[in-house]
Amino acid sequence: MTSFRGAFTALITPMKDSGAVDYEGFRELIKFQLAEGIDGIVPLGTTGENPTLDEDEEDRLIEIAVKEAGGKVPVIIGAGSNDTRHMVVYTERARKMGADAALVVTPYYNKPNDEGLIRHFEAAAAVGIPVIVYNIASRTGRNIPAPLMEQIAGIPGIAGVKEASGDLNQMGDIIREIAFRKAGDFSVLSGDDSLTLPLAALGGDGVISVISNLVPAKVKALTDACLAGRFEEARKLHYELLPFTKAAFVETNPIPIKQALTWAGLPGGPARLPLGKLSPASGTVLRKAMTAMGIPIR
Repeated sequence: MTSFRGAFTALITPMKDSGAVDYEGFRELIKFQLAEGIDGIVPLGTTGENPTLDEDEEDRLIEIAVKEAGGKVPVIIGAGSNDTRHMVVYTERARKMGADAALVVTPYYNKPNDEGLIRHFEAAAAVGIPVIVYNIASRTGRNIPAPLMEQIAGIPGIAGVKEASGDLNQMGDIIREIAFRKAGDFSVLSGDDSLTLPLAALGGDGVISVISNLVPAKVKALTDACLAGRFEEARKLHYELLPFTKAAFVETNPIPIKQALTWAGLPGGPARLPLGKLSPASGTVLRKAMTAMGIPIR
């Protein structure tokens, strides 16, 4: 099974002022990511606003992502749903369109029990494309603790987890009880930019990053240093990035990162409702962090 290791960008979906998807802007962002040396891209996730994209828009975004990546880096497509049937359709679409893996979030709102979760991920893995579990209780209302993750990780085709529980103890348990035992066949990726370093220190495999939309080379350098055990270098990069990391989540993701991209002269645009505009107070925080990072604001 493919091993997923390094710095991956949870890509935004750029929009025009009209609210239409900016497909050429999306293509430009992927080219920027590749030029900056990112290890992989993750379109159609939470940061990509997939709940507000229609299927035609998603099809075109996947097509562009796979074509632009051109096999140079893995393309991991967000394929989650709180309806297992729909999730299977989205995962099959990712496979048929040439993605390297599917990112499948814990079903949200329904709050499934353990058996339901296991069967949900069994259905995902049965599609025949590597599946990365996305554990983010703050958005789904349902955490996947380490003992349950161990059962899910035993399903053939489950390739790893994007761990956004924010609980380093849980992350450590998952690495010790699953990743170490599977010896490279199960990747543990941070779902929080601020935890890339501590997760790597515990033995994790990298990050699916939001801030790398704007600073991919910096996030790649941080991740590389972590994975190589160069923790003095990694700490310097971590603290250099931390103010911008905090600012990028001053309001609901992806509102701040899309604004930051727009201010930096890259395709960003507005978020779709129900996400609103960045407040003036939050804008001040974001501008200050970008200036401190040396990012020109246009």
